[in-house]
Amino acid sequence: MLRQAPSIEVVGLLTTFNESADRAAMHAVRRTVVEAQAAAAGLPLWPVMIPSPCPNEVYEERMRAAMARAREAGINSVAFGDLFLEDVREYRESRMAGTGIVPLFPLWGRPTPALAREMIQAGLKARITCVDPRKLDRSFAGREFDAALLDGLPEDVDPCAERGEFHTCCYAGPMFDRALALTSGEVVERDGFVFADVTLGR
Repeated sequence: MLRQAPSIEVVGLLTTFNESADRAAMHAVRRTVVEAQAAAAGLPLWPVMIPSPCPNEVYEERMRAAMARAREAGINSVAFGDLFLEDVREYRESRMAGTGIVPLFPLWGRPTPALAREMIQAGLKARITCVDPRKLDRSFAGREFDAALLDGLPEDVDPCAERGEFHTCCYAGPMFDRALALTSGEVVERDGFVFADVTLGR
């Protein structure tokens, strides 16, 4: 959607990584996979390394440093994928104030049941890599994010997982110039979450 906006030039993919595991925070996707995503999207990766666990003040300090770097590079906006959680949006807006970087929310307010199916119909392919078992059964870890999955979600689970019910790893779609070959790995439970590992295949 950002690339379809005539006034916006997308110049990077900003991602937080657990610095000890070298995996994307919460999603637990290996850095090598995220690097392949960035390459397929034709974008440089902007990694923000954070400890685990990460105190909020450390997270904010690392993000401030990333925003300062972006400003020095002439970047004036950063886009977030938030959909409807007002408190999350307000938090981001408050932390971005005074940085010289404008927060953008290109998906804000889109009805998530329709949005999830629209993404799939447009060619998005993704796999669930993290499940919060307090909100969704463990059996969903590792499953494809597809129409069958949406049909089987409990009514209280958001189809786009906006409340953190699950997290995904995208491996194909209109934002990539090629699909990534992913191989499913082991499923483990750690720190109260269920993680399904994925690696780059051949």
